[in-house]
Amino acid sequence: MNPLYVKVHSNDNVAIIVNPEGVPAGAKFACGLTAAEAVPPSHKITLTALALGAPVIRYGEVIGHVLDDVEAGRWVREDMLTLPSAPPLNLLPLATRRLPQPEPLTGYTFEGYRNADGSVGTRNLLGITTTVQCVAPTVDYAVRKIEAEILPKYPNVDGVVAITHTYGCGVAIDAPGARIPIATLGHISRHANIAGDPLVVSLGCEKMQPNRLLPFFEPNVIRLQDNRGFAATVASICEQAEKRLIELNKRRRETIPASELNVGVQCGGSDAFSGVTCNPAVGYFADLLVRAGGTVMFSEVTEVRDAIHLLTPRCADEETARKLIAEMQWYDEYLGRGSADRAANTTPGNKRGGLANIVEKALGSVAKAGHGTIHHVATHGEKVTAKGLVFAATPASDFICGTQQLASMNLHIFTTGEGSPYGLAMVPVAKVSSRTALAEKWPDLIDVNAGTIATGEKTIEDVGWELFHYMLDVASGRKKTWAETWRLHNSLAPFNPGPVT
Repeated sequence: MNPLYVKVHSNDNVAIIVNPEGVPAGAKFACGLTAAEAVPPSHKITLTALALGAPVIRYGEVIGHVLDDVEAGRWVREDMLTLPSAPPLNLLPLATRRLPQPEPLTGYTFEGYRNADGSVGTRNLLGITTTVQCVAPTVDYAVRKIEAEILPKYPNVDGVVAITHTYGCGVAIDAPGARIPIATLGHISRHANIAGDPLVVSLGCEKMQPNRLLPFFEPNVIRLQDNRGFAATVASICEQAEKRLIELNKRRRETIPASELNVGVQCGGSDAFSGVTCNPAVGYFADLLVRAGGTVMFSEVTEVRDAIHLLTPRCADEETARKLIAEMQWYDEYLGRGSADRAANTTPGNKRGGLANIVEKALGSVAKAGHGTIHHVATHGEKVTAKGLVFAATPASDFICGTQQLASMNLHIFTTGEGSPYGLAMVPVAKVSSRTALAEKWPDLIDVNAGTIATGEKTIEDVGWELFHYMLDVASGRKKTWAETWRLHNSLAPFNPGPVT
C-alpha cells in the first residue's frame, strides 16, 4: 500500500496514517508531503509546519496547542500538546440549528416479542433478579442447574439470565445518590427481553428490599433466609423457574415495526480511526433508525463534554439543551469532588491507538450521534421511553454505561478500535471495528468491519446501511452476534455515586 492518510475536515492541519504498518521516515504521500520521521498507524502526522503555540486542528476543532515548533511531516504525540479547557457551559448556543425534518423511513420491521406492559423484546429470556450481592453465588448455581436440567424442555426460551450485581447492602440506601443504582436495577429487572416479569431472589435482611427495588410491582420473591439450607433454596428457585418457563415457552415472535427498537450505542477501546470510520457509520445507522421512528441512545458524559458545543445547537428546543448542559455540569462537579476531571478518561490503549487526549476522543465519540435533532435528555437511572435521538447520561466506563443503557435498550452497538470482548447477557451486543486489521485479527469477535471506509472500499453510508439491516436481523433472531455466540457476558456494574457505609 502506498503511504496514505485520512484528513477529516478541510481545516485540519493533521491527518491520520491509514497504512496498517505505519509509514517510515522519508515516505512520500501523493500530495507531496514527506514523512519527517516514522509514524505509527492511526497516529497523526502534521500536514504543515506549526509554530510554537499554534493550534492542532482535527475534525475542524482545536485539540491542543503545540509546545514547540513542529515541521511538516512530524508525528504528533500527546506530550507535544497542551490540553485545551473544556467549552464553558454558560456560553453555549441553545437549540440554534433548525435541522430539516428527515424523510420518514417506512416499511422496515423485525420479528420480536410484544409484552403485556407494552414493551417489545428482541429475545425471550427467563430473568432471575437479585436484591443484594450476597445471593449472587446461589443464583448463579441455580441458573447452571436450570440450564442443564430444565431449560432443554422449553425450546422457545432463549436462555436464563441471572441479574446479579454488587449493590443492595452496605450502602447509604436513603442517600440521594442511591436513587441511580436502585432505579437502574429496577428497570433492568423488568427488562423487555425477560417479558417485564422477573423471578426475584432476596436474602431477607438487606437494605434494598424487593419493594424498594420494584415498587408498584408484585414479583414472585424467594427469600434465602426463609429456606432450610442451600439445597432447599436451589430447589425452590428451580421450581419457580420452571413455572415461569412454561409461560415463556408459549411466546412467539411477531412482525413489529422498527420504531419499537431502542438501541444503545457505546464505544470502548477507541482509537484515532473510531471517529473516522465506525462511529460515523453508527451515526448514519442512528439517523436511519430515527427516521424509521425508533430510539437511539448515546451516552458517556466525559466523551461528550469536549464536544458539547456541537450538540446543544442540535437540541429540539432550549429546554432540552439546558437539560444536556445540566448533565455536563453535574458530572463536572461529581469528578471535582473526587479531585479528578475529564482528562482522566483516556486510557493507555486510546493513546496507543493515536488519540492524544480527551478532546480528540470526544470529538470522535459524538459521531455516534449522527446528524439529527436531539429529542430528549435522560438523567442517570432514568428509563428512556422517548422516541428519536436521546442523550442518556452515563459514565464512560464500558461496564457502567452498558448497565445504565440496559435499563432501556433492547439492542446494543459497541464500536472499538483496539478491540474488546465486551458483552451483555440480556441484549445482543454488536461489535463494529474501526480498522480492517482488527476485524481480520478478531474475525470471530467483530460483527461489522467499518475499516473499509478508511481505505475507500466502502462509504460511511454503505456501512451504516449494512449495520441497519444487520441489526434488524439480530433483533429478529435470524442472526446472533459473536458475543451472543460465545456467551460473553460482563457483570452488571450499577453506577453508585452515593456513600458506601
